[in-house]
Amino acid sequence: MRGATHAKWAALATAVALAATACGGGGDSGGGGADGTVSSSWGDPQNPLEPANTNEVQGGKVLSMIFRGLKQYDPKTGAANNMLAEKIDTTDSINFTITLKDGWTFSNGEKVTAKSFVDAWNYGAHLKNNQKNAYFFGYIEGYSQVHPDKGAPTAATMSGLKVVNDTTFTVKLSQKFSTFPDTLGYAAFAPLPQAFYDDHAGWLSKPVGNGPYTVDSYAKGSQMVLKKWDSYPGTDKAQNGGITLKVYTDNNTAYTDLTAGNLDLVDDIPASQLKNVSADLGGRYINTPAGIIQTLSFPFYDPAWNKPGQEKLRTGLSMAIDRKQITDTIFQKTRTPAQDWTSPVLGAEGGFKDICAASCVYNPTEAKKLVAEGGGIPGGTMKISYNADTGSHKEWVDAVCNSINRALGNNKACVGNPIGTFADYRNQVTQSKMTGPFRAGWQMDYPLIQNFLQPLYYTGASSNDGKYTNPEFDKLVDQANAETDTTKAVGLFQQAETVLKNDMGAIPLWYQNGSAGYSDRVENVLLNPFSVPVYDQIKVK
Repeated sequence: MRGATHAKWAALATAVALAATACGGGGDSGGGGADGTVSSSWGDPQNPLEPANTNEVQGGKVLSMIFRGLKQYDPKTGAANNMLAEKIDTTDSINFTITLKDGWTFSNGEKVTAKSFVDAWNYGAHLKNNQKNAYFFGYIEGYSQVHPDKGAPTAATMSGLKVVNDTTFTVKLSQKFSTFPDTLGYAAFAPLPQAFYDDHAGWLSKPVGNGPYTVDSYAKGSQMVLKKWDSYPGTDKAQNGGITLKVYTDNNTAYTDLTAGNLDLVDDIPASQLKNVSADLGGRYINTPAGIIQTLSFPFYDPAWNKPGQEKLRTGLSMAIDRKQITDTIFQKTRTPAQDWTSPVLGAEGGFKDICAASCVYNPTEAKKLVAEGGGIPGGTMKISYNADTGSHKEWVDAVCNSINRALGNNKACVGNPIGTFADYRNQVTQSKMTGPFRAGWQMDYPLIQNFLQPLYYTGASSNDGKYTNPEFDKLVDQANAETDTTKAVGLFQQAETVLKNDMGAIPLWYQNGSAGYSDRVENVLLNPFSVPVYDQIKVK
């Protein structure tokens, strides 16, 4: 997730064991609680937990526990299965009739109705509400009136949404979008209770949803406590008493707490511990493919990085990165050098598998040549920005810079630029304050090639943090979305990926596996294809 949007639509520790009161989040001295709760590492979300305003992983973890939408993605296959939707009908891929299952309520007792969805989608789309995922609603007719590119809104709601009765509503799109139903498991499309509007500040302090857990408490910078909702009407009821999400600013500390028995789950094994993890955890270590890709983005909004011919510079920098050496030595088989801009988990319906084979393989001679032909690095030195608190980013950023410096024969060509916390980093990114390449990671919101391309590279996409733009790319994406034949649609998306490759709109680094470790007091732990723990299925022994 890290974001997701459909663009016009635009449309994922230290090495010392610390006492319970140290920077490991939480105040208990053991893993989980005696009431069957599970403790897990976490990071503070960037934004309040409004479904349409959360486009990064940490907030997404919470939304996955407290909300259920029309669709739910299978925790093993990623398939979009009906959850609150009884059926979604269409004859033309423009007009959809959505029928809800009866018997669903929010945890405060309010009934989930068609209005719960329509109101939430209108709220998420409206310009005045400043929701980061607004563009997810961009194909719904009337979106341009509630969220114009310029000027003030001319309507309060989207004309394409109509409530028929408590269990039925209709959606009219502005153009064909055949896979629209498959996107509806994304959190931006979650329903909201009336309490969200009646006491917005109160709701934000303690969100109310319709998922298997309820928020019990949240202390920013410390922990969030979620409790099992005993009256949850879904089939995927929580198999534990609750989840305590503990904030860590260093995932090495989280790992140390895990091995010391003070934490039950770490869902991002630090790179520095990968050589030890099998010995430390044995069968309690998870390493599985996930729909995640890591890239380097460029600030195209900075004139220094948006000059004619700089596609050669970006391609040269890509060829100066020895991905195989970095993934082998730092990531210990939890990363695979990227050959395109999507993910292998998509299978045949993904991108061109070797489209970047030439431009994404270490070739120092060609790299040096292309960087020179592309005008050289602006200012002579580029700084790769990254968040310093989680993900062991320093190790690989330093390795990338060392590789680039070695290839270019210039030890000042590239340096790392650490930025405090994830929230601080994302704020600078979303405010377009980057002055050079910056770390970007994408965790799919749903398993479609569209989700790896449009949210990140379509003009105006809300997760297009570098402001890349190419009219030909946009045109092909629009054509793909309108195509009802899946094979033809994938082919058009692959053509769009070719445009992206020719521009080197971002540098693909590596595909990322999901990695996690858990304590011996829990079982039935797995990561879904989005690399998020399936919290509700974890059992306490």
